[in-house]
Amino acid sequence: MLIAQNLAPIMFAALVFFLLLGYPVAFSLAANGLIFFALAVELAPYAPDTITLSWPLLQALPDRVLGTMSNEVLLAVPFFTFMGLILERSGMAEDLLDTIGQLFGTIRGGLAYAVVFVGALLAATTGVVAASVISMGLISLPIMLRYGYDRRIAAGVIAASGTLAQIIPPSLVLIVMADQLGRSVGDMYEGAFLPGMILALSYAGFIFVASLFFPKIAPGLPAEAIGHHEPSGARGVWQLGVLLAFSSVVAWWVMSQTSVKAGADFVILCICIATVVALIAAVMNRFLGARRLLANGVLTLIVAGLYLFLKQDGAGTGALLMEMLAAGALYGFVAGLIERTSGFRLVSAMAQQVTFVMVPPLLLIFLVLGTIFIGVATPTEGGAMGALGALILSGAKRFADRDPKRFNREILVQATMATAKLSAFVLFILIGARVFSLTFYGVNGHIWVEHLLTSLPGGEIGFLIAVNLLVFVLAFFLDYFELAFIIIPLLAPVANALGIDLIWFGVMLAINMQTSFMHPPFGFALFFLRSVAPKDPYTDRVTGRQMAPVTSGQIYWGALPFLFIQLAMVAVVIAFPGLVTHYKAGEVTIDPASVQSTFDQLQIPGGEQDEGLPGLEGLGN
Repeated sequence: MLIAQNLAPIMFAALVFFLLLGYPVAFSLAANGLIFFALAVELAPYAPDTITLSWPLLQALPDRVLGTMSNEVLLAVPFFTFMGLILERSGMAEDLLDTIGQLFGTIRGGLAYAVVFVGALLAATTGVVAASVISMGLISLPIMLRYGYDRRIAAGVIAASGTLAQIIPPSLVLIVMADQLGRSVGDMYEGAFLPGMILALSYAGFIFVASLFFPKIAPGLPAEAIGHHEPSGARGVWQLGVLLAFSSVVAWWVMSQTSVKAGADFVILCICIATVVALIAAVMNRFLGARRLLANGVLTLIVAGLYLFLKQDGAGTGALLMEMLAAGALYGFVAGLIERTSGFRLVSAMAQQVTFVMVPPLLLIFLVLGTIFIGVATPTEGGAMGALGALILSGAKRFADRDPKRFNREILVQATMATAKLSAFVLFILIGARVFSLTFYGVNGHIWVEHLLTSLPGGEIGFLIAVNLLVFVLAFFLDYFELAFIIIPLLAPVANALGIDLIWFGVMLAINMQTSFMHPPFGFALFFLRSVAPKDPYTDRVTGRQMAPVTSGQIYWGALPFLFIQLAMVAVVIAFPGLVTHYKAGEVTIDPASVQSTFDQLQIPGGEQDEGLPGLEGLGN
């Protein structure tokens, strides 16, 4: 019977039809699975080679649902979501955008660079696209419009930078992707780290080229709009550069004494060490300073003495820690000495402000990603530490600023409720996908998909082109969670059969899925930005000028260049797989020939006399 033989493509088409009608994804998946299960059982006698379903197989559903609910990997989703929401509501994004905007402000396109930089930082600490886009839209967009930025550039860079949370770890979609591909979340994070950084640099590169040819679309801030000046009127930016260079050299020196020499874990650990050194230097300079030079010097000597003692005692980790403390203390002491003798400030107000604002997210990045990359924690444990760290940082920020709005019961309740909603959303989609896959595999749907894709011309390259085109088109209608739960389980077996590295395959598709946020007119990032961008003329609260609104058309046109950059990044990852597969650099490989050689050299007790080991007769040597 024709219908029985082609039940798999009919089932897939029915799912697409229900989704286009607007039914919730979880219920569309589950309903399709149950309806076609009943239909398949009735049609099984007409296609016994194609349909392998029977009514008793429904008893497997409770076990599948229980397996989904007890999946420890997916427990990282609520942890990272909660961490991101707490940080977003505590005002960390506002502090970052204000400070980094001041730092880059006088440069042409400086505010746009600040948005990209902060977008990457928020992505590495929150992993939530909505939080990043809404935060930057509320804070940066009015400032960019106030100082004459083209509305298309302003809208596009905010939306695109917010979507970096899709690909830069600890991205939620990478957790789901790893689960669906059956691979390690840590490997997925490490593989995606470098492409995510390159994508952020590509956004900044586009801003540079655009502002170079069209200076009026992204002007620099006027000098009077910049704060954090020195008493002499200087901005003190070069002092920040000196502190950064010193901290980086110390970080490299400390890491050179460890076994970690390259890779994403090397970068993360260097960032952490440099952050700690800069923080110590800034703290000692601010709170001890030139007036308490003696205490500063004594502390430096104590730390240096502890370092020498631990170094001689063979305590490697303690000695490395003392190296960081001694370096930061020495820098603070020298800065205080120079200020005391000459009045010159080696740690400027700008350097202090940037250091104090950057420390919380950078330390949180290490707490989450660093512990995962170096193998101390699993992604779920890293997420739990990140959530706890976000609570501690928010509480410390409230105490330091004496501002209850930084962290209170209302923020905690809102973050918890939003986390529960998103976690339930993910879980119900996954349960629906399990019901759908039970029937789809029972009607040989996986074989239909495999034959369909492996028969494409061009082999592996043809498969990759077809898959990326499919995901790009489906991203117009489905978000990244829906794509990950519906499409990835169908594509992964085919990719594995073609010998494609599944981590590389997953990162490539994650970058492609990122376009689902930027598609005009369906992109979710564009919807988020539209919700906070001014829809009507308004009066700027600083200048008092009447400002025109931001239209939907301007948001859509602004998103297009960044959409093309994302697609170009997919092509770059396909052309240079080493950008992702570097995660395998530390793997231990075993040569089968050496194993066979070693086995051949083994002498089994008893030798030629079979009676030496009962049950091994005939093995000889």
